[in-house]
Amino acid sequence: MKPLLEAILRSRLTRIAIFALLLVLLPFALDGFAQMPVIRFVRDPDVAPAFQLKDLDGKDLNLESSKGRVVLLNFWATWCGPCREEIPGLIALQDRYKERLQIIGLVVDDDDEKAIRSVMETEGINYPVALSDGQTRYNYGGIAALPTVFLINTEGRVVQKHVGLYNLSLYETEVRALLGLPIAAKVETFVDEGDIFLKHADRAKMLPGVDMTNLTQEQREAVLHQFNAESCDCGCKFTLAQCRIYDPACQISQKRTAEIVKRISPKADEKPPLILAPQPDSNPTAPADAPKP
Repeated sequence: MKPLLEAILRSRLTRIAIFALLLVLLPFALDGFAQMPVIRFVRDPDVAPAFQLKDLDGKDLNLESSKGRVVLLNFWATWCGPCREEIPGLIALQDRYKERLQIIGLVVDDDDEKAIRSVMETEGINYPVALSDGQTRYNYGGIAALPTVFLINTEGRVVQKHVGLYNLSLYETEVRALLGLPIAAKVETFVDEGDIFLKHADRAKMLPGVDMTNLTQEQREAVLHQFNAESCDCGCKFTLAQCRIYDPACQISQKRTAEIVKRISPKADEKPPLILAPQPDSNPTAPADAPKP
């Protein structure tokens, strides 16, 4: 009986010791979690626009054939230095995840198939490459800079967009997250306010290069409504809001949005009229028909 009692006591003491240790380690674990890198995916993402193209081998290339896999849709060009720089990493990524990931390269602003094939052979590209038509580029919001990568989940929805050269470890972390594999990062979601698709620019609360800090909430809503109702005259065929997101360097949309803000915002040099309280008259004028004393 005594050995059994001792075993029970040791078991309870062990559990208490483990619990106490967890309480000590928990703050450190939470702090470590707070410092983990963050990846972000669109909340309620849109379906990826479909396309029907032919790759350089003459085979059909579309998103339907990649259904059930994560897709990295990579818009690039042979003359683009950053595009060329990320190719080896994309090749390694495609090789590492094989059947669960499909990278698709869409070449823009370059119809020299010989030059494209030369790059493919030199780099050893192991994923399909095709010439992107204008309609596909338009459907994906117009490609303002290269490289541009759209991340498409296994359900065929666009969950993220990256413009410019990124560390390939980010792509791999995102791919693993979408595949349900372990990652050393936190996952957050955000609402697309035109960052992924320009058609959602009407959701934006702020726009590049537009100062709305002095506006009231009502005035802010008014200028944003105007930005989404008026087209930009730069030739982009976008609204002012879409142009500011698509091309922050556009001087025409920047000038016009500033004019709208200035027109709707209160003038800084205008002061409300000074209203004086009525003062009692110390020497009132008696009416003409008032009786004389």
